[in-house]
Amino acid sequence: MNRSKLVAIITGAISVILAIAYLILVQLLDYRDMKPAPISQFEQAPAIISHFWEIDKIAKV
Repeated sequence: MNRSKLVAIITGAISVILAIAYLILVQLLDYRDMKPAPISQFEQAPAIISHFWEIDKIAKV
């Protein structure tokens, strides 16, 4: 068997093993029971009010 064929077979096997391991990991993470964050603990964001002064008009007065 050629060296290039052997390298291709080994890298293909490694790729398949990594793909299967990834799918198993995703299934395990997806299996967890995720609960949404409670809304009552979040406060409403404060309103930010800004006012820009026109410095040129103040300086001329």
